[in-house]
Amino acid sequence: MRHPVPALLAVLLVIAQIGYPLTDGTARDRITVVIVLLSAGTALAHAAANRGIRYAMGFLVIVSGVGLLAEMLGVATGIPFGCYEYAEGRIGPALAGVPLLVPLAWTGGMYPVWIVAGIVTRRTPVRVVLTTIGAVGWDLYLDPQMVADGQWTWCDTDSGLPGLADIPRTNYLGWCCVGLLMALLLAVWDHAAPAPAQPRSAASLTVPVAVFLWTWLGSLVAHAVFLDLPSSAWYGALGMSPLGVPLLIHLARHRSRREQ
Repeated sequence: MRHPVPALLAVLLVIAQIGYPLTDGTARDRITVVIVLLSAGTALAHAAANRGIRYAMGFLVIVSGVGLLAEMLGVATGIPFGCYEYAEGRIGPALAGVPLLVPLAWTGGMYPVWIVAGIVTRRTPVRVVLTTIGAVGWDLYLDPQMVADGQWTWCDTDSGLPGLADIPRTNYLGWCCVGLLMALLLAVWDHAAPAPAQPRSAASLTVPVAVFLWTWLGSLVAHAVFLDLPSSAWYGALGMSPLGVPLLIHLARHRSRREQ
């Protein structure tokens, strides 16, 4: 492979995530930190390898920057997600009540969603909408898992979705708003950033596609079988399917064309 680093980081990410259900307490906090760092590292290494360091840094500034500001506003005012607070001292230092690891989690999670949305459609407005939907779908896995682990708590714990009552519906509205803002800014950056020196091949997108599929389908199994979170298993699977199903169709068609 011309750029083996993203693939290596992705493999380590999968290994770390497999280890998550096997730990608890301080060990689980440590593996959470490792997972977030590997997730963001995989995303940024792939972005740099395929679009250049400038593009990767722009992606980081947009997603982590918007994510940090949204989280700081959320913790301070309850807007846009609802009233919540992070546990203190569990996953590293914090700024204004927000662990600094959290903005990196936004980058690691949004990158494969953004890439997959660009694979299934070439129309920028549709890509923006699909990215927003994919972000909310990802959070239908993320939020229940982290709340169950005590990484953050909500003030309102009885107005959520059926089976997820302890996470208010306002959270998903907030994710929709923040995800839409990120997607709009990424669309601008995608056109403004320098084009890659060589056209991207299908193989060059293997890493973010694999990470997306692992997040979508691997989380379904993890939540349903290992984490005792059956409701979020199905909510997350359904929430990410508007991106996942078209992706599978695209991959099947691409494989069929190659075999002809």
